[in-house]
Amino acid sequence: MKFKIFILILFLTISLFTFSLASKISNFSLLEKDPDYGDALVVGSVADASILIPMIATDVMSHEVAGHIFLGVVKYGPDLKIIGDLAEKFEISPDQKTITFYLKKGVKWEDGVEVTAEDVYFGFKLITSSEIPSPYASDFLEVKDFEIIDPYTFRVTYKRPFALALPSWGNLVVLPKHLLEGKSLNYLRNVFGRNPIGNGPFKLERWKTQQEILLKYNPIYYEGRPYLNYIIYRIIPDPSTLFMELKSGGVDWVSLTPLQYLKLQRESKLKSEFNIYKYSSFSFTYVGYNLNHPFFKDKRVRKALCYAINKEEVVKGALLGQGMPAYGPYKPDTWFYNKKIENSCPYNPQKALELLQTAGF
Repeated sequence: MKFKIFILILFLTISLFTFSLASKISNFSLLEKDPDYGDALVVGSVADASILIPMIATDVMSHEVAGHIFLGVVKYGPDLKIIGDLAEKFEISPDQKTITFYLKKGVKWEDGVEVTAEDVYFGFKLITSSEIPSPYASDFLEVKDFEIIDPYTFRVTYKRPFALALPSWGNLVVLPKHLLEGKSLNYLRNVFGRNPIGNGPFKLERWKTQQEILLKYNPIYYEGRPYLNYIIYRIIPDPSTLFMELKSGGVDWVSLTPLQYLKLQRESKLKSEFNIYKYSSFSFTYVGYNLNHPFFKDKRVRKALCYAINKEEVVKGALLGQGMPAYGPYKPDTWFYNKKIENSCPYNPQKALELLQTAGF
């Protein structure tokens, strides 16, 4: 009976693991013209945002929209190197435990109040509070000391060298202290989270749940107004309907499934009207094993599952070749990717069977 139950679990795991890949996401945008101010970009999405506060949001859509509203201390540049966002510059100590950030002067919240180190410290205290349900708190709990040097300079010291120290200071912890100090979690979620005051290139103009999110350019954005007047997110849950909206001109930009991408490759009319972008995404899907379950406590069982799955065939079948096997949480084209792990668990069903047998199956 034990063996039959395990076969069922193994089958379900393999079925789910067909999506355990770093997909190559394809997007469409209208053909580029000479840049000019005005107009709107209409983005089609199958999901609505949930809350526009980065430190609380757990879904992709919320982070995408909030990313236009809130700036971080740092951000990823075009070459995936970390560069300053609110920070003019930053310095890392020789022992890799301390980072000093120097903020740009003159950056303002939408209401005209200047962004300072006090706002970063306020957000830091908030995300590390046990009262705030943030899934990102662990990175900031590594901080031993937060010191405000002056309104535009702050220093963080870690308990030990921490690989995620620098990239963690994105837009998760920059919130307007003057608007949120002393406010309840309920206010944060249901008032500010639905009507945020940000410091980025766009501000929230309107949000109709499960219908539309309208962003308007921020006239006091410190780098000057963006080219677009508006970014409009149309929420269309059905992918087929969303695809038809793209073809009819109802939206300008959508993310495509592999099948839609291949279909559009064959439609010459659409290819002449749109630019097609194909690139490896930052996201991936995976199956996580519950290590409290007796099956998965045994490392040999987990290793056997790894050997039993032909990832290359999964890419061909589930993603129609429009993806790549994921060997870990990092993109293969980033500097911190370890190529050696690709050979740590090659497809080998015989090896998988042997490991299961030694584990008692």
